[in-house]
Amino acid sequence: MTPVTVRTASEADAPALLAIYAPYVKETAITFEYDVPGAEEFAGRIGRVLKKYPYLVAEADGAAVGYAYAGPFQTRPAYGWAAEVSIYVEQSRKRMGIGRLLYGRLEECLQAQGVLNLYACIAWPPQEDPYLTGDSVAFHTGMGYHTAGRFHACGYKFDRWYDIVWMEKQLGEHTAPKTPVRHFGEIKAACGLT
Repeated sequence: MTPVTVRTASEADAPALLAIYAPYVKETAITFEYDVPGAEEFAGRIGRVLKKYPYLVAEADGAAVGYAYAGPFQTRPAYGWAAEVSIYVEQSRKRMGIGRLLYGRLEECLQAQGVLNLYACIAWPPQEDPYLTGDSVAFHTGMGYHTAGRFHACGYKFDRWYDIVWMEKQLGEHTAPKTPVRHFGEIKAACGLT
């Protein structure tokens, strides 16, 4: 496989990243979004994330092949050291190490920011399903996450109900007092990103 590099996303990446995301919306229950967002909306999402958190793109041969990002777990101040993470890899490039590479870099940046807890909200099929497998849970388990909870029949897509599984990973020690989490812009050079 061609070498894969990771860099910081920008709003200009929206069309390329949207091309990766759209099949997940239209063909899977991996995301509970029903309609593919427009490029302008997607660019806005990237911009909002980058105000504080990393949004990373994996590239091979100059083309985007995956992306990962973080955002606030909750908005109240006491949750400031926790982040929710998401990842999408071009469907034809799964199981090639791209997801592991992206999450590794994402975790490195979040740790440099001072984030301590990572959370992933993952759709789960209560039975064998044509739109959803357990692959995401298996991936996160392989990345060191463990199951923190499960909500039953809370998502409805393709005329069927899906559960969600919350998985978590701790990046550091929970000591006190704690300094505030730094903004991604302050630490991205330390993570080797531009």
